[in-house]
Amino acid sequence: MPRQRTTFHELTVGQVAERSGVAISALHFYERKGLIRGTRTANNQRRYSRDTLRRVAFIRASQHVGISLTAIREALDQLPSERTPTRDDWARLSATWRTELDARIAQLQALRDDLTECIGCGCLSLRACQLTNPRDVLGREGSGARRLLRTR
Repeated sequence: MPRQRTTFHELTVGQVAERSGVAISALHFYERKGLIRGTRTANNQRRYSRDTLRRVAFIRASQHVGISLTAIREALDQLPSERTPTRDDWARLSATWRTELDARIAQLQALRDDLTECIGCGCLSLRACQLTNPRDVLGREGSGARRLLRTR
């Protein structure tokens, strides 16, 4: 079946899906969540501006590092809607997450380093726990993996 031609500046949902590597259903989901915006033709077909490809790439990259969809939407709302975002726009946007990402990296490094040792869960099933957490002293600090919850 031949593809429908659109203007140079507009893409069909299928074209966005193909070029971005994201399923059409995901694009519909992103639109419902306010992450991307489309317009409708007279025949009620979705059309997206070309900068949607950058937005979708940004959404996927942000999700990959654990940023919530709510935070992504709030960030995308700061971008200009009258023009394609520039490199400076994207740099400014991603810089707002640097502190959060640095904290996540530190937490993941702690998890990696401490996973085979006692994490203060209170189970006392590892021999090391009996040495580093005698009588479950960390359990008095609260529930959960106490050593992983500490900031380093």
